[in-house]
Formats: sequence, structure tokens, C-alpha cells
Amino acid sequence: MTAGNASQTVFIMLALPALFGMTLVGEGLYKISRLERGWVSIFLGCVFLSMVAAGYYLLKGLV
Repeated sequence: MTAGNASQTVFIMLALPALFGMTLVGEGLYKISRLERGWVSIFLGCVFLSMVAAGYYLLKGLV
């Protein structure tokens, strides 16, 4: 695998889950603005984003 393919693979493996995590956070904020329960979505989104960040550092070998 070349360096270009490796970086593209890391991008795909991390960008799509990060978008999902941001969607969860956004959905939670929307629910809170509507005076509904949205804290669970925000919490799960933050957990998901932190897992993506941890995966990035593990894949890059910075840990």
C-alpha cells in the first residue's frame, strides 16, 4: 500500500464515523432547542467523537 492509499484509507475510516458523531451532537442540540430530551444524543455523540480521535492517534502511532 502506498502512502497516498494509506492516508486515504485512514481518512475514510475516520471521516465517516466523525460525521456520524457530529450528527448525533447536532440532533441532541436540536432536541434541546425544542425543549425535549437531547442529552443522551449529545453524550453518545461526544463518546463517538472521542473514540474516533483515539482511533486516529492509534492509527498514526502517536500513543
